[in-house]
Amino acid sequence: MSSAHSSSIDPAEVEKFSAMAEAWWDPTGAFAPLHRFNPVRLSFIRNEALARFGRDPRSLTPFTGLTLLDLGCGGGLLCEPMTRLGFAVTGVDASEKNIHVAHLHAQQQALPITYRTATAEMLAGEGRSFDVVLNMEVIEHVADPLTFLKSCAELVRPGGILISATLNKTFKSLALAKFAAEYVLRWLPPGTHDWNRFLPPAQLHALLKQSGLEVTKLQGVSFSPLSWDWHLSHDTDVNYMMVAHRPTS
Repeated sequence: MSSAHSSSIDPAEVEKFSAMAEAWWDPTGAFAPLHRFNPVRLSFIRNEALARFGRDPRSLTPFTGLTLLDLGCGGGLLCEPMTRLGFAVTGVDASEKNIHVAHLHAQQQALPITYRTATAEMLAGEGRSFDVVLNMEVIEHVADPLTFLKSCAELVRPGGILISATLNKTFKSLALAKFAAEYVLRWLPPGTHDWNRFLPPAQLHALLKQSGLEVTKLQGVSFSPLSWDWHLSHDTDVNYMMVAHRPTS
């Protein structure tokens, strides 16, 4: 593999999530916050893809004929619903244990998902491309964000979109997403996140542009303690999602 596709993977981060692999599909376990977060992520991805590709929102499988890659797919929490919406889905994770859990669960649900233990750099080196590329809550765990995003960008076909979700680097995110989530509320195992790796939206925007993509949307996501759920908002101080596309020419 050429140096242009050298790995951005942090082995320590892979091992961290491998240790929790068996908990992916437990809605009350280590990934309980992600289960609560998932509906707002799924709705956002669906709406962005509907708009981008001009698909019928009334259809149960509006994305038939389109391909989707979920990088850092974990146990497949996004892959399975995206498959049910009609996408031909490939889920990739650097953790063999995560892929094993995802594959078994998909088999139980009779869902035709292609799972691989691999990296974005590996797929880019193979010349693969997809209509939609997801990297959701992944970039804050990689060793080299720019290398990672350049490989992600190579995987987006002309006219396709990339959707990334991550955490802003603010004192608010340090207080809520790090200390409160890990040490006070115990939503996440201590050490799940490193605040020093969080990315401000302006930095992610610049990295995506440097990778050859055009950013089209910045979307904040907020948690409501009253309703105990997540919702889209204008507040990007903690969680946010960013959409970018690859120009056709």
